[in-house]
Amino acid sequence: MATLVTEQGIVHYETYGRGRPVLLLHGWLGSWELWRKTVEELGKEFRTYAVDFWGFGDSDTNTGDHSVNNYVALVEQFMDRLGIVKAPLVGHSMGGTVSLSMALRHPEKIVKVIVIGSPIQGSSLSPLLKIAGYKGWMELSESAPFLFDAFLSGLKVSLRGYSYLLSRDGKRLGDMFASDLSKLTYAPFFESIGTLRETDLRSEVGALKMPVMGIYGKRDLIVSPNQAQVLKQVLPASTVEFYPDAGHFPMIDAPDRFHAHVRHFLNYG
Repeated sequence: MATLVTEQGIVHYETYGRGRPVLLLHGWLGSWELWRKTVEELGKEFRTYAVDFWGFGDSDTNTGDHSVNNYVALVEQFMDRLGIVKAPLVGHSMGGTVSLSMALRHPEKIVKVIVIGSPIQGSSLSPLLKIAGYKGWMELSESAPFLFDAFLSGLKVSLRGYSYLLSRDGKRLGDMFASDLSKLTYAPFFESIGTLRETDLRSEVGALKMPVMGIYGKRDLIVSPNQAQVLKQVLPASTVEFYPDAGHFPMIDAPDRFHAHVRHFLNYG
């Protein structure tokens, strides 16, 4: 386990391998654990860093700001603290939206971007995630924290079963959800998805000059698969890989194909 201190708190990350740096950013309700196999695969030729956003995994929870914009600030500070001048970003779901936002704000720091099942526009989130992003839930949890604890307990049980609809390896995904949810508090849970719901990068992404690749699964039940077409429309120079037999977690559903695409793009894209 490795940590570093930022202005808002301690950031946990895992690192492996040698060579050019690559940053891996997880999605909502996730942590670096999603990237365990990816870290091993890419670590054969890259120095990989799998980062926990504030409020998720083992990073500090009480930072006071769990917005997409503040996670962009986390990536910037992370790179500066470790002396990473430039690097590619690989982001899943919310992590991909953060990656695109980071590339828009600090293009001089970002070599390439890979987004996986990431919303370009927040309206592409599934109805349940849109409901979770409702601001009233945050206010209710602040006034009655025990209600969030009860809700989280029920969510853990529900996701155990729902994971089999989200991924071919439902057990692995369910185990990850259970572990990651056990560390969550209401602020990062609601605030991050709330700001993701309000995000719309369609008018900005076309300005990106670095190579961008999107990987999307046809069976995605979390983010609409049509975001693959949206990415291609707003950024015609982007590369899009569409997996007909995968869902929101192609790194789990089709790991060999996924890692081959990511590795090839990092080297030649």
